[in-house]
Amino acid sequence: YPWGYDGDNGPDQWHKNYPFAKGRHQSPIEINNKEVHYDSSLLPWFASYDPGAAKTILNNGKTCRVVFDDSFDRSVLRGGPLPGVYRLRQLHFHWGSSDDHGSEHVVNGVRYAGELHLLHWNPKYSNYLDAKRRTDGIAVLAIFLQVGETPKPEMKRILEEINAIKTKGKNAPFLNFDPSILFPKSHDYWTYHGSVTTPPCEECVTWIILRDPIIVSSDQMAKLRSLSKNAENEPDHPLVDNWRPTQPRYFRMVSASF
Repeated sequence: YPWGYDGDNGPDQWHKNYPFAKGRHQSPIEINNKEVHYDSSLLPWFASYDPGAAKTILNNGKTCRVVFDDSFDRSVLRGGPLPGVYRLRQLHFHWGSSDDHGSEHVVNGVRYAGELHLLHWNPKYSNYLDAKRRTDGIAVLAIFLQVGETPKPEMKRILEEINAIKTKGKNAPFLNFDPSILFPKSHDYWTYHGSVTTPPCEECVTWIILRDPIIVSSDQMAKLRSLSKNAENEPDHPLVDNWRPTQPRYFRMVSASF
C-alpha cells in the first residue's frame, strides 16, 4: 500500500493498511527527563564501521539514504543495551520544512531540525526481513541535527551528493565512507524498546538515542529540502516533513546511560 507524509496517506492513516502502527510499542516518543530512569548497568556502545562497506546514496521519495554492504559483519554496532553484534544496513535522515522542526524524537518538549538514523540488524537471524519480525531484530542509533554556527564538516560528504539524487528513484555510487565521523563527542544515550518509524512499523527496535546533537548549518538543512519526492518526469514537490509524530509511550521504560 502506498504511504507517505501527506494528509491522505500520512501517519494518521498508516494504521488502516499497517495495523502495527496502532501497537503499544511504537516510535518515536517524547523523552522527558522526569520519566527517564538512570541505569548504572548500561554499558558504553561501540561502532566499528568499514568505510569500504558504503555502496550507494539514493532518493526513494521518502528520504535520503546511504546503503551499506551487510552481507557479513564488516560494519557493526555492539555494547550499550544490545545483546550482541548488529550489522549496519543503511542510514537515512528525517527533516522538516523549516529549521525549527524535523526530528522524530522530542526531548523535553524540544524538536530538533532533523534526525539521523543508522539502522542495524541482528545477524543471528537469517536476513534483514527475518530480523524485522523479532523483538530484538533491529538496533537504530539516532542522532539529532541542531542548526548552529559551527556545522560539522563531516556532513559535507553526504550533502555533496544531493545534486546527483535530486528526484525520486535516483541513486549514485557512494564509496569509502565511515559514518562514525558523524558521531558527537559524547556517547551518552537514552534507550527504549520501540518500532520502525515507517510502515509497516514493526515493533522490533532497540533505540539508542544520543543525548548530544550534531551541529548543522541552515544551508545544509536547505540542501536536504532541495530533494524532490517525485520522479524526474513528474511535478517537482519538495521532500520535506518526512517525520512521524510522537506516539504514546504507554508503560515503557526509557533508560539513560548518564
